[in-house]
Amino acid sequence: MMFTLSPEQTDLASVLHGFLAAGKRDLAELGVDEVTDPVDLVVVFEELGHHAVDGPLIESLAVVPALVGGVDGWAQLGDAAGAGDGARARARTWSVAFPPLVPHAVEAAHYLLVEGDTLREAAPTAELSSVDPARSLVELAGGTVVATDVPAARAFDLGVLTCSAQLLGLGRAMLEMTTAHVQARTQFGKPIGSFQAVKHHLATVLIGLELARPLVFGAAVTMSPRDVSAAKVATSDAAWQAARTALQVHGAIGYTAEHPLARFLLQTRALRTAWGSPSMHRARVLEAL
Repeated sequence: MMFTLSPEQTDLASVLHGFLAAGKRDLAELGVDEVTDPVDLVVVFEELGHHAVDGPLIESLAVVPALVGGVDGWAQLGDAAGAGDGARARARTWSVAFPPLVPHAVEAAHYLLVEGDTLREAAPTAELSSVDPARSLVELAGGTVVATDVPAARAFDLGVLTCSAQLLGLGRAMLEMTTAHVQARTQFGKPIGSFQAVKHHLATVLIGLELARPLVFGAAVTMSPRDVSAAKVATSDAAWQAARTALQVHGAIGYTAEHPLARFLLQTRALRTAWGSPSMHRARVLEAL
């Protein structure tokens, strides 16, 4: 499959990159909350991962919009959750659980629970610790039925897809940080990036990310469960390799919370098993063969 981003998608990535690099986080200012096309969502979420933006982004920007549909769905959801009209409901942060594959929800302003094809309002009952302190999790108890016959399978796959795109962006960022580090750090009078062993490690990371990228965009085009799971496996492995290499090359400083690398490592560790573990997605690919 040949895939090239359109000029509009390239511009979207560039504008979002500049916006996030400036420390801005109000994505609605750019209209990102209105993006629904899977390929456009991949463009957005790769850049969100590239900047390690935290929060219930997958749920608020991809999964819940897919569950509730258009304007009428948001209005119904706003009425059920006491979040105001449709526009105000859409502006809130949302999180959702899909037991048993996604048993817990990321902390947000409002919660939903998917049971089969039924969507329920939900309330947090307990807060859970996470490997990423910026990504608090909660257990949910289901409440009032908000909607039935929701497209739960597609919404779940959108969650997997956008999680994969985030991992791709995280991997990119860690490779860039590590490349900059090996060019600046010297040993024996030379930048450590000039040593062949270091070059080989970085090349392995780059190959993994470049092989994962077409799987992510291909999955966005087909939206088949097999392709989406293949993308999640590939990006989980590639981002994990990028994290391990970054930590090894940075050395002890990479462990410190004060170093920028730390938040990328923690978010990668959390998202690697979010929206289905690599083993679960490998099994789903196998079943589809």
